Amino acid sequence: MADNSEKDLQQFQKRLKDLAERSYRQNVFTFTDFLGLAEQDIFWRMEPELRSYAPTFWGGREGADRAILRFGDPETLGYEADFPIVCVHVKPLNAKFADNLSHRDFLGALMNLGIERSTMGDISVGEKEAYLFCLESIADFICDQLHQVRHTSVTCEVVKEMKELAMEEPKKEIIQVVSPRADAVIAKVYNLSRDESLNLFRAQKVYVTGRLCENNSKLLKAGDVVNARGFGKFVFVAEKGETKKGKINVEVAVYR
Repeated sequence: MADNSEKDLQQFQKRLKDLAERSYRQNVFTFTDFLGLAEQDIFWRMEPELRSYAPTFWGGREGADRAILRFGDPETLGYEADFPIVCVHVKPLNAKFADNLSHRDFLGALMNLGIERSTMGDISVGEKEAYLFCLESIADFICDQLHQVRHTSVTCEVVKEMKELAMEEPKKEIIQVVSPRADAVIAKVYNLSRDESLNLFRAQKVYVTGRLCENNSKLLKAGDVVNARGFGKFVFVAEKGETKKGKINVEVAVYR
């Protein structure tokens, strides 16, 4: 690891420890900003020493990739504290003339406003609209300043909950693999060669249920969520028996 990366890692670890200890000393809840998968993995490596501070992750919805970490036990503190997360609905002013917008389009428009990525969580995208989870402190700014995504004029409002979006629904598929090894399943889902799949592990781009996976031979089990950076995300649903040729039928739910 490069010196700068090592320094950043140490600073991030110190920040987590400071937040945990401040929660304990002052009897309050403390929160990080939104953490990506790589930052969450650093926490999980530290989890044994931080476990006593009652850490909890939440990203605004179940299964969120980006999430805020909270320290503090409601039973010990005697009260509950909501995570400082709100949901912003971004939709076109005129759906008839709106572009089909991607996650990259929405993220790019938000970053062009000068917003730090750490203040934003997941962006759930439909054909022409999106729901953004963000820090409560930045929501009004987004609603006031985000007027256009690519060539589409948009409007924003804070909502209590997001509705289901067609593009966010995973597509269930049955694939055949020799074994439920992570590298084999990833290769089949994304139509990669064995070497291409292995390179994802070597480059530390594979996360299984939120944790960095460097073991390409890890056996996946029902419920595992696999993120392959640069390709997407899928859920390993279940094994569905063997084929006549001795391969294993596996059901996966793929987010395309």
